[in-house]
Formats: sequence, C-alpha cells, structure tokens
Amino acid sequence: MSFHDVVVIGGGGAGLRAAIAVAETNPALRVAVISKVYPMRSHTVSAEGGAAAVAADDDTLDEHAYDTVSGSDWLCDQDAVEAFVAEAPRELLRLEHWGCPWSRQPDGRIAVRAFGGMKNRRTWFAADRTGFHLLHTLFQTALSYSDIVRYDEWYVTKILVDDGRAYGVVAIELSTGRIETITAGAVIVCTGGCGRVYPFTTNANIKTGDGMALAYRAGAALKDMEFVQYHPTGLPFTGILITEAARAEGGWLLNKDGYRYLQDYDLGTPSPTPVLRSMELGPRDRLSQAFVHELDKGRTIDTPYGPIVNLDLRHLGAKLIDAKLPFVRELCSKYQNIDPVKELVPVRPVVHYMMGGIHTGIRGETSLEGLYAAGEVACVSINGANRLGSNSLPECLVFGNRAGRAAAVHAGRYRHAVPPAIEAQGRDEVRRLTEDLTRHSEGHERIADIRTEMQATMENGAGIYRDGDSLAKAAEQLEELRSRYTHAAIDDHSTRFNTELIALLELGFMLDVAESIIACAHRREESRGAHQRTDFPARDDERFLAHSLVRRQPDGTSRVTYLPVTITRWPPGERVYGR
Repeated sequence: MSFHDVVVIGGGGAGLRAAIAVAETNPALRVAVISKVYPMRSHTVSAEGGAAAVAADDDTLDEHAYDTVSGSDWLCDQDAVEAFVAEAPRELLRLEHWGCPWSRQPDGRIAVRAFGGMKNRRTWFAADRTGFHLLHTLFQTALSYSDIVRYDEWYVTKILVDDGRAYGVVAIELSTGRIETITAGAVIVCTGGCGRVYPFTTNANIKTGDGMALAYRAGAALKDMEFVQYHPTGLPFTGILITEAARAEGGWLLNKDGYRYLQDYDLGTPSPTPVLRSMELGPRDRLSQAFVHELDKGRTIDTPYGPIVNLDLRHLGAKLIDAKLPFVRELCSKYQNIDPVKELVPVRPVVHYMMGGIHTGIRGETSLEGLYAAGEVACVSINGANRLGSNSLPECLVFGNRAGRAAAVHAGRYRHAVPPAIEAQGRDEVRRLTEDLTRHSEGHERIADIRTEMQATMENGAGIYRDGDSLAKAAEQLEELRSRYTHAAIDDHSTRFNTELIALLELGFMLDVAESIIACAHRREESRGAHQRTDFPARDDERFLAHSLVRRQPDGTSRVTYLPVTITRWPPGERVYGR
C-alpha cells in the first residue's frame, strides 16, 4: 500500500491541469497521476478545432456567457458559466506563457475563429492540432514539479470510501498485473467521457466511462446523463472527427443532390454578421438532427457504413487548407484515401461528447467528501443540454484548476489519516479481481459480442431521436446484457498486459453508464438540446427545467431525482440566438 496526498485519476488535459494546481497550491503535497495510457496518448490530444475565451475588443464575457446559456437550452448552471467565461481567458494566457503555440494574426495578436452557436469569433486555435499542443504544454509543465508522480499504464478499478469520504483507489499495473491500494487525502477524477458506449464515435478506445462508473459505484450521483452530443461531421467507418473548424473556415454540407440542405432548417444561426451566418455553424445538436431529417427524406447517400452526406472544402483552396486545416487533409488522406482540396469528404453524425457526468459543485466537489471531478467526466454544469464547440478545452483547464486547488486544501487538512477499513477494502478488491480472473476463465460469452450488442442497443434506443418505447426496450436489453456479462469469458490467464481482463472491467463500467443514460432519458419527458423525444417534442420548463441525478441503489438498480437549475441573470427564453 502506498500513500499520496492527492490522487488524480486520468492524465489528460483536466488531470494534468489539476495536478499542476495541487502542486502550485501546496508544494508540500505529494500528487499521483494515475493513467491507463501514457499521458500524451490521452484523448485530449485529438481535439482539433480550438478553445473558446474572450480575446477580441468587440467581444465580452457576458456575450460568451449568454451564448453558452442559450446553447445549453437553459439547462446549465449560470453561476458556473459566469465563473467559466471569466477564468477561461486567464487559463489560455497562462498556457501561452507555459509555451502553447497559439496561431497568430499578421499583427501578432492571438488568432480566433468562428465556432457553432457563438455570436463572435472567440475560439483560439493552434492550426487544427489544438489538443495536441495544449496537452503537450501541460505535460511538459507537469514534468517541472518533482512532487507529481506518474503511474502510467495503471488501471483504477475502485474508489475507496469509508463513512461518506474518499480515501484513495485500487489500481492494476498493466505491465505486471500487480494490484495496489493507493491511499490519499483527496481523489480527483479526470478520466474523460464514455463515447465508446455507442458504436459510431469520435472518441478513442480508452473513452469507456471508467471515471463516471467508479464514482457511481462509490456512491456519488451522476447528473444529466441523458444528454449525449452527436458531432455532425465524423468519418463514416472510423468515426474520426472532422473538426468544426472545417466549417468555421467556410466548408459546406451537401446532400446527395449537391444541395446545401441546412438552409431548409431552423438552426438558430447565431449572428447577423454575414461571415458568421453560415448555416454550417449552427449548434451541433441541430445539425445532427437535420441529418436525420435528410435521411428520412431519402436525401442522404447509402454506404457500407451507413448513410452519409458530403462536406465540401474544395472552394477553400489548398493554401487555406494547408495553413489552417492541415490535420483535416492528413486524416482524409490516411483514413479515406481522398484529398479534400479536390474531393468531397463523406461524413455522418457520430457520438462526440457527454454533457452529463459526475455531479459536482463549482469547485469540482462531489457529494462524497474528498472526491472531486473535472473535465468531460464531470458535470458542473456549464453545458446543460448541449455543449457549444470549443468550450470543452477551457472547461478542462478552468475546472481542472479549481478542483486541484480545492483538493489541495482538503488534503492538507487530512494528511496520513487513513482508517483501517480502507485497508480491508483494498484487500477485498484484490481478492475480487483475482477471483474474477479465475471465474471468467470458465465463461462462455464473448466480451466483444456483449459490447457490440450494447452499442447497438444504445444507438437504436437512445440515439439522436428517442421515445418511450425505444428507451424501455433498451432498458430490457441492457438488463439481459448485464446477466450475460456475468458469464463473459477470459481466455488470457496471465497477469502481464492482460488486456482481455481490462476489456472485461471496462465493459462492466460501460454497462453502468449505459443504464444510467437510459434511466435518465426515460424519465425526462420533453425535448431539450441533445435529448429529443419524438413522443414529447416540446421543451417543458415547468416540469423539466432541472438536472437529473441518478444514484446507484444497494440492490444495483438506479434511482433518478431532480435538482433545480441555477439561474442568475438570464431567464429561460426561446433558443433563437437573436437573428
């Protein structure tokens, strides 16, 4: 058993920012960053388009806040949004001082581009490799703190809790199979989202909802899990993201007839400014919904990987694409064997982001003392029913910093105070994992089969559009899959790099997350943002201007309750962006 003052689960943008914040707040604290991959392979590295923060003279914090509130369909907490927009510019400037190479205007000022749902240009970018440069900068900065210790390629299986307070984790070292109890004064969960619960997603294979399920099993509530964002432009087979920046720079979406079909839909175009009136820069939820309507009208293109439309960048020219969208050209070449300078890019909506996550307060605190969360795994909430593009990277920074500072203060008060019950829990978890390896060696169900059926169940039952019947059927199917999971087979009986065991554990976490999504979606009888019920097509502020909270019950079932939304300055209104 080892001890650290603060344990951070996850080595991506939020996790590294949280670890740095702990080290800055109290240099005497020992910080552990536990990541199931090498930090530079965290999913933050794949973010392309940029990070939103007020930078231009003609922009204001209030405008950024209102765009975020309206984009959320009024389901965000406005106190959290106001804190977020105020701190985002400081975080991005701090990253600049640490070495992040933001793209520049000819006069040397920070370059900003337009993004969907925002009235003004406020998205900072580093070409279209923003996530890579942001994560690299954080990783290099974290290396300068000797008290930050990394556990690379370790997999956390349990958060240790006694009497309503978190005291650490149990984790497996992938290279050896060694299982260790790592105790701490505070735990910060920064493991990202859960896109792999669905079949078509921009998310990396590591995005299996581990952190959400860990907190859920530990007794924390999950919030707003029914709100699953589809990105309108993913490559059809791989799900790889074609960044919103491609549309921000002037790309068009065309149906099978070569028609810019978005002009037929009310997308809430964000601004009277001509350059920002592009139909392709409507909010992501509405663009994805428009695709479904085109599909219903027979105006999409059939492919072996499902229906698609085309993204047209040809009119932008090679010079602009190579300067501002070089990674898009590289992805299209490597994964579709096409050149966007000369050819159309096939795209379809794919799951991209979870607005929901671990229920936290404005400092990242959860309902369990000593447990914090930040980034996509958390729900503060600034995103409500729909996240605006380019708000996620600064969210990782702002709330990673806030959670790290709060955890540092908490851990400083409880150094080395670990009760004996925690040691016993650690031993029990070691025993469970060892027995799982033995028990599942006699199973007959294939992990991949259960996972594939779960993903199909989620797409069919809780996709872009859902209804009561589809959700009820999905709940029944997940219950059956849960039963089959207990008989899943593991053929690899070794301990070193047993990726089959990790896949089994990940699948268990994904089933938890999938069940929570379905439970929350079934209870919310309205349509709002990314949650569209065909049997309840209207937004219902009287009943559902509230966050859903789902908790695990002692018998393993879930219970959904509601929490009022915090409104400070902007009362609910029609989501039209003031055209």
